[in-house]
Amino acid sequence: MGKKVLVVDDEKLIVKGIRFSLEQDDMEVDCAYDGEEALERAKNTMYDMILLDIMLPKMNGIEVCQHIREFSNVPIIMLTAKGDDMDKILGLEYGADDYITKPFNILEVKARIKAIMRRNAKAESKENVAKVIKAGDLKIDCDSRTLVIFDKEVYLTAKEFDLLELLSFNPNKVYSRDNLLNIVWGYEYPGDVRTVDVHIRRLREKIEANPSEPKYVNTKWGVGYYFQS
Repeated sequence: MGKKVLVVDDEKLIVKGIRFSLEQDDMEVDCAYDGEEALERAKNTMYDMILLDIMLPKMNGIEVCQHIREFSNVPIIMLTAKGDDMDKILGLEYGADDYITKPFNILEVKARIKAIMRRNAKAESKENVAKVIKAGDLKIDCDSRTLVIFDKEVYLTAKEFDLLELLSFNPNKVYSRDNLLNIVWGYEYPGDVRTVDVHIRRLREKIEANPSEPKYVNTKWGVGYYFQS
């Protein structure tokens, strides 16, 4: 029943501390200390969550995240020692779901992990009639959380899919950035509305033939975003 988490950091004391704390909550924890080892573990094991440091030997965390997104939508929280917003945004651009800046409080880390896991579990446990949305060339299967375009599956991160699901189930309803931040990331999320813009842009790059002139995920200037089927 315990969730399986991969913790990746070249600082072994940090890994040891996180591992001990998560194991107290009955989570199973694997560890990796460089980017190549992390990528190998992610390829060979199904994880419920990956905590991934940005500054790693052999391959940095952003590269690892980018490679993982080629085959998996496992939730990824980036860990960064830098206060530079660029690192945080870069992490989100390449598929991270969240970020935490070092030094961090382990209770905050656990709270973020549990919040993401709760949302994923809620999405997976919906026992409604199979929900499949077909809009233009898109086929969105909300039970299996998959997106197919022109008979080819397109990988979305957990947050990208959450956004697409919410918007497509409520076509033409305009959501402000604050609303999306609260609904998709949760009220406890400390980030700002730029996080929403980054994910919307990345979602458009994956589903739109011309992201600069979107067909599906549209902007109502000065208000927010909406889905047009």
